[in-house]
Amino acid sequence: MARRVKGAGETCDKAPAVKARKSRSTTPTPDSLAALSQERLIALILEEVGQSAAFKKRVSAALAALQGPDTVAAMVDRRLGALEKARGFIDWQKRRAFAADLDATLATILTDLKPLDPSMALDRLLRFLQGADATLERVDDSSGQVHAVYEAAAEAAAGLAAALPPEAALRFATRAVDGLDRDGFGLVSALLVDLLPKLTKEALDSLDASLVEALAALPPPMARKAGTVAAPGQDWERRYHRLRLSRLRQVIADARNDADAFIAIERDLSPERPDLPAVAERLLKAGRAEEALDWIRRKQKPGTVVVTRQDLIAGAIDPDGPEREREAVEIRVLDALGRKVEAQALRWARFEQSLDPQILRDYLARLPDFEDDEALERAFTHAASRKDPHGGLYFLIRWPNLDRAARLVLDRRGEWSGRIWELLAPAAEALEPDHPLAASLLYRALIGDILERARSPAYGHGARHLTRLGELARELRPGDLTPNHEDYVAALRKAHGRKSGFWSQVAG
Repeated sequence: MARRVKGAGETCDKAPAVKARKSRSTTPTPDSLAALSQERLIALILEEVGQSAAFKKRVSAALAALQGPDTVAAMVDRRLGALEKARGFIDWQKRRAFAADLDATLATILTDLKPLDPSMALDRLLRFLQGADATLERVDDSSGQVHAVYEAAAEAAAGLAAALPPEAALRFATRAVDGLDRDGFGLVSALLVDLLPKLTKEALDSLDASLVEALAALPPPMARKAGTVAAPGQDWERRYHRLRLSRLRQVIADARNDADAFIAIERDLSPERPDLPAVAERLLKAGRAEEALDWIRRKQKPGTVVVTRQDLIAGAIDPDGPEREREAVEIRVLDALGRKVEAQALRWARFEQSLDPQILRDYLARLPDFEDDEALERAFTHAASRKDPHGGLYFLIRWPNLDRAARLVLDRRGEWSGRIWELLAPAAEALEPDHPLAASLLYRALIGDILERARSPAYGHGARHLTRLGELARELRPGDLTPNHEDYVAALRKAHGRKSGFWSQVAG
């Protein structure tokens, strides 16, 4: 059959179908999701709405945004009102869902309301933060998950307020200060600490005057009378509120570069124990290094170490921190005064005590040419000669000098404690490639501690350490390690053979 050929003037009745290009990616991205039909996306959204209360709130807020800011604000206000009235305790099992719900409220304010009306969004952020105390006091938030949502809200509020015109920013800051007596978790205070340095000089002057008036209006600390019982909770709240207002005045003093105002407030706050490093830092920044040196070298009696909630959550409690901070400031002051020898002596003394690699690097960087090698050798010798070898090993691994670390492990082979697993385990891994004997000694110390103390949660780690010991044994020479690996395993089985939870995880 002859094929008909179109003439020059003819057109096709129907264009050939073009196949849609299929996405090869299964990762949700704008491009991959664009390949799905509208009906399929709607079905997925409705499915998730039925399963997640937080997601349902986000979708509802997006729909409300189509009707304008008033509709979104009303939705947020209903949720904030419910939070303010709630009294039930939220245990750890419900904490994740509750945090997701709070995060959805914050996302509604920032994603749906803020683009429509930033001022209305900022009002809701402040209300959200001012209700944080009542909420956090009824939540088991040992992980800090709920607190983190409020921290994000404080950061967002500070950024949003800083973008306001100067007069509006001042009005917002004044409103925030007025509610500080209900800021037990310091979230509004944190907002203001971020915001104040971004305000104009005129705004700072006005706000400082308001803070002075607020401080003057506070009742004096309660005095205990003989035969009466003081109200310690109420008195503590008054003192804490006074401290918050004064600290904000110091933030303003810093924003003005007014060291004398900062010092005057510090003296008023703590006449017997002023923050010496903070005062010296301000004087140094102001070019008054001699005065800074006088302050940083003043003697004080040991006082109470303040531990914040964030420190407890992070486990970052460092009793030597205040003294280390004081010495760091003193070193900077001595450098500014050109007293290099004294500064270097202080750096070396700090290194001898702390074995801090960064302190040693600072010390070496300021030595004359050709003296740094000798000083470095002296540092390695000092680290290896400490009474407790664990600090020296930690320093040598971090520096790093793995040859000296391995030598230390071998020289002090009977002194390693498997209880310090957070040091020994990574040290053993670092030493494996070039120092299998030293690594084996550390692995044996770790395994010994796990089995002797029957630390069942760590049996999996111990089994992996034992497997690595078998692999490392093939790299050792006969007699390097006594007993050899086979005899060592046999001795473990004899002493701990009934710990089936451990042996069941040991490979072949």
